[in-house]
Amino acid sequence: MAKILIIEDEAELVKVLRSYLEKAGFDVITALRGDSGLELWKREKPDLVILDLNLPGIDGLDIAREIRKTSITPILMLTARVEEADQLVGLEMGADDYITKPFSPRLVVARVRALLRRIAISQSSEVLHVQDIEIDLTAHRVTRHGDQLDFTPTEFNLLVAMANQPGRVFTRLQLLESTQGIAYEGYERTIDAHIKNIRAKLETDPKKPQYIETVFGVGYRFVKD
Repeated sequence: MAKILIIEDEAELVKVLRSYLEKAGFDVITALRGDSGLELWKREKPDLVILDLNLPGIDGLDIAREIRKTSITPILMLTARVEEADQLVGLEMGADDYITKPFSPRLVVARVRALLRRIAISQSSEVLHVQDIEIDLTAHRVTRHGDQLDFTPTEFNLLVAMANQPGRVFTRLQLLESTQGIAYEGYERTIDAHIKNIRAKLETDPKKPQYIETVFGVGYRFVKD
C-alpha cells in the first residue's frame, strides 16, 4: 500500500482528499503546516507528496527544494496560482505535476495513480545505452562516463521515452502521453520545465545541448550517436 503525504493548510480540503485517497487504497498521512509537513516527510518517507504552494511555516516551493536535495519522491503540487510562470517555477523546483484549485478530488486520485505508475517502469530489467549515457531501468539509475545522475521519476521517464527512440521527434503532447498514459489538456508546456531540469543535470552546457535537441515548433528529440 503506497503511503501518501498531504501537506495542505485547508483542513476541510485535507479531510476530503484523505477520504478519497483512502477509499482508493492508499495509506494517508497529513500536515497542515509546511514545517511540520517537512518533518513528517523526513520521518515517514512517503511514496508520494501532495504539496500546497501557500503554506504557513515553510512555503511549498521551499519544501520541494528541500525534498529534491536528497530524494526523488514524486511531488504533486496543489496551487491557487493561475499564472503559468508560478506553476513552472514549482516544476523547476522539482515537482512532477500540478493541479490548480479548485479541482475534483477524483482528479487528484487519478494524478496520484499516474505518478506512481511512472515508477513502475523500474520493474523492467532493460538497460539502455545511448551515446555515453547508460540508463538502468531496474535500478532507476542514469550514469554518464560512470558518474551517476539523479532524476525525479518524471524526468527519468521522459528521458527513457526519448532515449528509447533516438532521432525521433516527440511533441510535448506525445511526451505527456508516454509518461502519464493520458495527456491532460493545457499541460503540454510543463514538459518544457522538465526538459530544462533534465538538461541542467545531463548536459555539459545546457545552452548548447548535445543529447536533447529542441525541434522548434514541434518538440524534442534525443540525438542519435
